[in-house]
Amino acid sequence: MRALLISICLLLYLCCDAQDSALAKLQQVPDKYYSQVQAKSKKYEQQITRRTEKALSRFLRQEQQMKRRLSKVDSLAANNIFTRSVDSLGNLKAKLRQKTGKYEQALQGNYSGYLDTLQQSLGFLKESKSLLDKTKGAKDKLNGSLQSVQQLQAKIQQAEQIKAYIRERRQQLKAQLAGYAGFTKDLQKLNKEAYYYAQQLNEYKAVFKDRKKAEAKAMEILHKVPAFNDFMQKNSRLAGLFNLQNAGSAASQSLEGLQTRAQVEQLIQQRIGGGGPDARAAISQQMEAARSQMDQLKKQFPDLDNAAEMPDFKPNEMKTKSLLQRLEFGGNLQFQRSSRFFPTTTDIAGQVGYKFHKNGSAGLGAAYKLGMGTGFDNIRFNSQGVGLRSFIDWKLKGTFFVNGGFEQNYNTPFADVSQLKNYQNWTGSALLGISKKYKINAKMKGTMVLLYDFLYNQHIPRTDPIKFRLGYNF
Repeated sequence: MRALLISICLLLYLCCDAQDSALAKLQQVPDKYYSQVQAKSKKYEQQITRRTEKALSRFLRQEQQMKRRLSKVDSLAANNIFTRSVDSLGNLKAKLRQKTGKYEQALQGNYSGYLDTLQQSLGFLKESKSLLDKTKGAKDKLNGSLQSVQQLQAKIQQAEQIKAYIRERRQQLKAQLAGYAGFTKDLQKLNKEAYYYAQQLNEYKAVFKDRKKAEAKAMEILHKVPAFNDFMQKNSRLAGLFNLQNAGSAASQSLEGLQTRAQVEQLIQQRIGGGGPDARAAISQQMEAARSQMDQLKKQFPDLDNAAEMPDFKPNEMKTKSLLQRLEFGGNLQFQRSSRFFPTTTDIAGQVGYKFHKNGSAGLGAAYKLGMGTGFDNIRFNSQGVGLRSFIDWKLKGTFFVNGGFEQNYNTPFADVSQLKNYQNWTGSALLGISKKYKINAKMKGTMVLLYDFLYNQHIPRTDPIKFRLGYNF
């Protein structure tokens, strides 16, 4: 009896110790985690709302124009084809700014493992009442974050429904207007808008999944708590799909009625028995060919989640990028050899480029010419001039690019900025050459540029026609 009491006491002690340990870990979750989640969820929701409203406005305006044009030819067909759709688009646009309803816990639209984990982590922390009681202000912050995530989930579902409606409507118009001439360009505009709308939603999703420091720390802490892992297995959307919250016989029952791989192969053999022993090999070859074609399509359009979104035009991958995502910042160094006219200089340049195409960018830059003296026995640092640059890059093949631009350089030593107003001391350079880019790390690329100056012989004093620059972009 005494041994039993000791065992019970020991078990209670271990349980209390485990609970205290879990509570101590949960209290290490940064308070900034809640504010970060709330802020990024609201931003993502606002981006979806603005882009969806823009897509609906363009669709509505385009359909109204098409209706007016078709009315001149067949007014009855125009009313039948466009009236209900115009009203539906207007209603969708009006509801878009309204507060979204309660999020339904169902696998509708695309499944986002990141968003699912985010919501379940907040749900788990909310159920940890002892944590909320001991942490001042945690309850309000947590409730605000959880509400923002739930509203975001509802907004994503709404956007998915609108995306599906736009896709289906595009197909309907293509079929209904097949007998009328002059609507090809209109349909192509609708196709482009539907495609870029879906791509823009994918871009927002990718940015949203980028974890901040506090969020990464919170996830690291939560995954060390066994109770959180159990909570995820029971409550996540993926667990609900595969019925992972039920174990044992329940999981076995959920698989009843499903055919095994051997049964499927046997059925295929029975169906193609007349084809002889080579029938199975023939089907395998056909399956491999189909799989290869699907892989090629995925490489060409990696962001598509529906075959109906396949574009009938050549998409511009940069169209859905934000201005900041299109900008490339960098710098380079250029060394000028010594001559009798002026000492050795180093051009230290900074630049910013704008990617107008996946293969090309254009930008502006500025350079400071640092004088370094005439040799190792006479090292002196002074201002030898400045430069203003423009450039354009276009991909040739692999990591090689054609590079060109026009520059204005002030090659005279100066002590005051007011001296730069003397335009007679500025000289122009027309440059063309080749550059090679190589990867330094995930966020930085190195560049080597070899250029020829077509105006070098007009410079007084004459400068070198060949320019070699080493730089970086990030």
